[in-house]
Amino acid sequence: MAPDLGETWVYESLVSAVPGLDLSDRAALLTQFVVFEAIVLAVAAVYDLWTAVPAGTAAIVVAVAGSWLMLTFSRTVRRIQPPRTYRRLLFGSSIELALSVMAFVLFVTYVFVVDPRDGGSLVTELLGPEPPAVAIVLLLLITWDVIYRIGACWWATVVGLWRALRYGFDRETTRTLTRLDALNVAFAGVQVAMVPFVLGHPVLVAAVVGHLFAVVVVSAATVVLQRRAVGAGE
Repeated sequence: MAPDLGETWVYESLVSAVPGLDLSDRAALLTQFVVFEAIVLAVAAVYDLWTAVPAGTAAIVVAVAGSWLMLTFSRTVRRIQPPRTYRRLLFGSSIELALSVMAFVLFVTYVFVVDPRDGGSLVTELLGPEPPAVAIVLLLLITWDVIYRIGACWWATVVGLWRALRYGFDRETTRTLTRLDALNVAFAGVQVAMVPFVLGHPVLVAAVVGHLFAVVVVSAATVVLQRRAVGAGE
């Protein structure tokens, strides 16, 4: 089913706007992983930054998992056709983009301003005391990829709670929506793969673990409310 304007993530809109690009989901995800991992390995080889490769690979895996979540989530929602108000709020508002920009700005401020003041630096730990400019660009690009998908995950979770408070569905649709809520929890869990690389930075650990906790709590409430509303209709 071709997505309609206002019923796609910003990520989907950008990908679909590339002329001549028509990849299956599997091919798109594989391409995303291979291209980014190849760039990471190339930069590591040129500048001898092999110690940063595990962290980079973990972040790429999280970003690819987020892409899979967004594609699966959006196409399932369009297939079951819940109320248009919910679909437009979820996709058309672009609030996931606004949340991501805010989180990215906070991350950059922490990493380049706050973190060095505390006597340590994540950038130095990963890329050395004099990191190459291209490595910084790659770090920020991959970080944005991850943060954008985390923003989408959180927005889908929040709108899911609103959906459960506002609408009731038949049993089959409710089961499908419950599986989508579980996907959000699973993706938030995948993000924990980045924790080992930021253990010396409590703020970043708290951000990742706190997001997981928030998604679990809100999704659990969503599932309970949605099941209670089975059969209630709109």
